[in-house]
Amino acid sequence: MEKNENISEPLEELDEDMTEDAEENSDDLDEADAASEYNDSAAQFADLEDALAEEKDKYLRLFAEYDNYRKRTAKEKTETYQNASVQCVEKLLPVLDSFERSLEAECSDENFKNGMNMIYNQFKSFLTQMNVSEIEALGAEFDPNIHNAIQQQDDTDYASNHVCSVFQKGYMLGDKLVRPAMVAVAV
Repeated sequence: MEKNENISEPLEELDEDMTEDAEENSDDLDEADAASEYNDSAAQFADLEDALAEEKDKYLRLFAEYDNYRKRTAKEKTETYQNASVQCVEKLLPVLDSFERSLEAECSDENFKNGMNMIYNQFKSFLTQMNVSEIEALGAEFDPNIHNAIQQQDDTDYASNHVCSVFQKGYMLGDKLVRPAMVAVAV
């Protein structure tokens, strides 16, 4: 039996060696699995960060696009209102011109003249509330942006290139030209 005992001892040692090797391999595998899991998690994290950055970029672009749309529509709304106001005022200006001519005409009935004057003042007050202003032309330097020169005059009391006579008043609505003043310019 001694022979069997002698054989069992090396087998036990072999078993122990194999167990230790298996444990070491298992530890190596666990470390490799952990490293692999870490690398996979890091890759997933990087992918998620990229996706988040892409979505953030899309969001910022959409927000900027919406902000531009909002500003553009507000500007269009303001311009539409101003253009409609300009067209309305433009149609009323011949009536104002007629009022001014009628007030300059001779009239023997003072009550009629006072009534016309009151209506004219109300009309002017309305235009002032609408931000309509008359272009000051007489004596001003000629500006082709707001004056329409229809005549040149020599021998005037005005300096060269200055308005010496106004045939029709010009008007502005805010900073927008409604009607240029028709003028004569000194040469």
